[in-house]
Amino acid sequence: MTATIERGAATAPVNPPKTEAGKTPAPPTPKKSRGFLSSSNGRKVIMAVTGAVMVGFLALHMLGNLKIFYGRESFNEYAHWLRTLLQPFLPYRGVLTLLEIGLFLAVVLHMWAAITLTRRARKARPVKYVAKKSQATGYATHIMRWGGVTIALYIVWHLLDLTFGVVNPAGFNSAPADRMIEGFQPGRWWVTAVYVIAILLVGLHLRHGIWSAFQTLGWVKGERRRVVKLGALAFSAVLVLGFLAPPLAIMFGVVK
Repeated sequence: MTATIERGAATAPVNPPKTEAGKTPAPPTPKKSRGFLSSSNGRKVIMAVTGAVMVGFLALHMLGNLKIFYGRESFNEYAHWLRTLLQPFLPYRGVLTLLEIGLFLAVVLHMWAAITLTRRARKARPVKYVAKKSQATGYATHIMRWGGVTIALYIVWHLLDLTFGVVNPAGFNSAPADRMIEGFQPGRWWVTAVYVIAILLVGLHLRHGIWSAFQTLGWVKGERRRVVKLGALAFSAVLVLGFLAPPLAIMFGVVK
């Protein structure tokens, strides 16, 4: 006589856990996928693009400043050309105003992307690493953070001094060349000193920014690493020297 054993289901149904109130919890809501610009990579791209806009402006601005070595008249003609560009299609100072608005937006977006990326990194790593960061990494972080804030504050002073002439000895109604030469006279050595510090910070910020931008775009691989580092250093050095030459030449009496 053989006994027949009835087998149940291979897997018994599992009841979902209940909360203290006896209610079944709702299933978790799936997270919505963020857009590209809301992602970390998207914001790094924003930093790279806005950084490139600012680098282009700095290069053109430096070349314009060097016009002072050709004399006051040459510098004033260059400043007048900027203000009358594309007239009468655009009003007086139209192109320059559009460039300034674009630059302002680039600076704001650049700072916004940097701040949000920093906050996002802190939230992802609420507890600091036990191992200390290298001195080079800490140095670069401090330069990019505090250097950026210092540069932003100096830009405000620079506009009030040389663009609008509010704090310049030559005054608002003076010619651009007069404002530049009066602004860096030996009696205002402290203005020149602050300018030098700000430009050095721009150079350090720029060198690290160019490197980071190429790294974000995935162009730093193998032998390119050394080339990009040297290129970023050389470009930053040329820009720094180009910006420092006019005020130092004025202060030491080479340009009068």
